[in-house]
Amino acid sequence: MKLKLLAACLLFSTMLMAQENNAAKIPGRMSFYAELGGPGILFSANIDGRFTKSQLGFGGRIGIGFVTIDRYDYFSGYSGMKSVVTLPLQLNYIFGKSNSVHSFEVGAGVTITGKKISIFNYDNKDSSSVYGTASFMYRRQPKDGGFSWRVGFTPIITNGYIQPSGGVSVGYNF
Repeated sequence: MKLKLLAACLLFSTMLMAQENNAAKIPGRMSFYAELGGPGILFSANIDGRFTKSQLGFGGRIGIGFVTIDRYDYFSGYSGMKSVVTLPLQLNYIFGKSNSVHSFEVGAGVTITGKKISIFNYDNKDSSSVYGTASFMYRRQPKDGGFSWRVGFTPIITNGYIQPSGGVSVGYNF
């Protein structure tokens, strides 16, 4: 768990250092958004920033969210709902034209869960606390900041399985 926390802190501090000198000069490089689905699995709040001096190019995101699943015990039967905290971390690249509001995001990363869960089936032997994630998202983000939204394909990968998934988010670029 310490290694996971260290990785999250390292990614976040890198994003902050990349923003330190130029964030005020170039609007639209940082985004805050709420996402339904996506790498946060059910719901997450995220901050996304560019490592470059543009609103396009390499960047990363970090978020916090939750997922609620049915918990099933084979020996005693149904045992209720279980809520788990999620921590989505991704590196991404945004393609587009600098003068356009339309862009395309491609990303890859991991989602760390507070407890081992299984999102593919209820078999406890396949449960995990780390999931691979990818994102292929259309973004509509104003180049000078403001309301933005995203929609796309966000598969989740674990134990040799790829679970097709989607995500929708709304937020604000600044």
